[in-house]
Amino acid sequence: MSQKIMELVEKTSMKKDVAHFEIGDTVNVHCRIIEGDKERIQVFTGVVIARSGSGTREMFTVRRIVQGEGVERKFPLHSPRVAKIEVARSARVRRAKLYFLRDRVGKATRLVQRQVVKSEAALKAEAADKAPKKLRGKARTKAKAAAAAAAAKAE
Repeated sequence: MSQKIMELVEKTSMKKDVAHFEIGDTVNVHCRIIEGDKERIQVFTGVVIARSGSGTREMFTVRRIVQGEGVERKFPLHSPRVAKIEVARSARVRRAKLYFLRDRVGKATRLVQRQVVKSEAALKAEAADKAPKKLRGKARTKAKAAAAAAAAKAE
């Protein structure tokens, strides 16, 4: 019974639109910082090396190198202090926790980038962007629009 009550209470404080990111992704975390009566946004960019918890208690750890020194910061996923999370790039990893990056220096900290498989619609949209150079002005715009409509129809 108390577990159900806790879930109801937690649902009210959870964010509905949380960005999807995984371990190894390089993310930009936009943090709200309050100084006196002013509020500003500060961006912390780094690699996600860990995720833990669940529900409102879910946390993630971001690591970056500042002036040759490793800096790690833990963020609550559903905190109002975290304005938004953007994924800059994704990496292919085979571990749940990337604590081994703490011991590495320089180029050894790089992770292999994950290859994204594009759908046929995305490939057609790219082809529309590369419309023939012969078309100029309105004709080229119409050709792009027709290709985009065909790609949307294919989905």
